Amino acid sequence: MQPRIDYLKFAPEAQRAMYGLEKYLAACGLEHKLLHLLKLRASQINGCAYCIDMHSKDARALGEPEQRLYELDAWRETPFYTDRERAALAWVESVTLVSETHVPDAVYEEVKQHFSEKEVVDLTILAATINMWNRLAISMRSVPGQYQPAKSSTAAS
Repeated sequence: MQPRIDYLKFAPEAQRAMYGLEKYLAACGLEHKLLHLLKLRASQINGCAYCIDMHSKDARALGEPEQRLYELDAWRETPFYTDRERAALAWVESVTLVSETHVPDAVYEEVKQHFSEKEVVDLTILAATINMWNRLAISMRSVPGQYQPAKSSTAAS
């Protein structure tokens, strides 16, 4: 695979804005392991190899067990996730697939049982942000494999 465009070189104002969203998410109060799990799941849905590589590495760096990472695409059929995580996964999946799902009321009712209104907004910002990163990485053909997490990995992309 050859990259099309190194998008980090262009539109620096847009890049700063996107990194600003990542900084916000890292400090929003949601658990960093959960943030990476959700980013990984949205990236799986979108087929973004670059972001799958990044967020699986970041999640492992934070101590996420590999079994939970391997089973993530079948989270509904496994006992490895809490009810809170399941509600967040369903929400982020639904927002990621918004043109198909229109984010049903049942998914909202479930997520609001486990998250405050602010947290639901933060989960939605996370979904929108990772979907933007996925679209950039996929369309510009970002090559996976070189990313290495920082010693103290956070929610940053």
